[in-house]
Amino acid sequence: MLISVRRFVLPGLLATSLLTSLSASAAPYPMQLQNCGYTVSLKQPPASVVTIGQAGTEMLYALGLGDKVVGTSLWFNAVLPPFKAINDKVPRLADNDPSFESVIGKRPALVVSQFEWMVGKDGVVGTREQFHDLGIATYAMPSDCEGKNNLKGADGTRTSAYDVQALYKSITQLAQLFDVQPQGERLVKDLRERQAKAVAKVKAAQQPQLTAALWFSSADLAIDPYMAGKNGVAGYMLQTLGLRNIVDSSEEWPTVGWETIAKANPSILVIARMDRRRFPADDYQKKLDFLKTDPVTQHMDAVKNNRIVIVDADALQGSIRVVDGMEQISDAVLKLAQPAGR
Repeated sequence: MLISVRRFVLPGLLATSLLTSLSASAAPYPMQLQNCGYTVSLKQPPASVVTIGQAGTEMLYALGLGDKVVGTSLWFNAVLPPFKAINDKVPRLADNDPSFESVIGKRPALVVSQFEWMVGKDGVVGTREQFHDLGIATYAMPSDCEGKNNLKGADGTRTSAYDVQALYKSITQLAQLFDVQPQGERLVKDLRERQAKAVAKVKAAQQPQLTAALWFSSADLAIDPYMAGKNGVAGYMLQTLGLRNIVDSSEEWPTVGWETIAKANPSILVIARMDRRRFPADDYQKKLDFLKTDPVTQHMDAVKNNRIVIVDADALQGSIRVVDGMEQISDAVLKLAQPAGR
């Protein structure tokens, strides 16, 4: 059973939100809100925004704010199909990290960053202070900064387990900043309901004590892979679905030896599919080839029985695609519960 990639399909309400005109209600400005240790202050809704990270980009699109986006960057996957038309009109500043100059060159009123390693204390694009000095407001995704120390570990270390409330918080706050609160409320409601259905599906499958491991990428196929830690976003997805993550690390994406993973012998392997090509293992086909030919991994039950779930990389991060990833994993668990041959 090789569970193939299933593209994210937006329900009607998200597609509708794209067409919904922005609220004309009385604006609660000037506005201030707390965000990842900083105060975001706005005198009016941002007229333009640059996004650094796919999660923030698609979140703004889903809120019906595509016409405000003047530049995007840091993409892991192709844009969700319902957003392709609007995304085609937006300049892509970089597939990965953009330069500071390219961002400010768009003269945005707001910069939305998915990761602190992009915009933060040691941000490769810049610090929040650098943008603020130029009068550009910044917003960091709570999924990456709350309960997480990004100065420890290669991709940060969780000081407390990720909670999907951080995702809902980012949607709610961005909706507040742009004065489109109804769109934010509808989006959160939809994601809550879909997640609840995915969890219920796994519970109904009655497959207790299932274990899982999630392989994001590897700096080189010959060395230890980046796996989902127990307290990160992907770890939350597995735990919430009732699957025990065999990786017991608080780092977001720790490296774990294949011998250790094979010894734990997870019931299901989840691998990330991405269009990014920073590392050889970014290519999910190379991941599959490795798993089936490596003398250690080829003997794992999940590999021998093709219990491998392929999920878009951005569905394994603090994005609106989290629920899509959970739905794909829940579908895989459901197939495990079905009699052979069905």
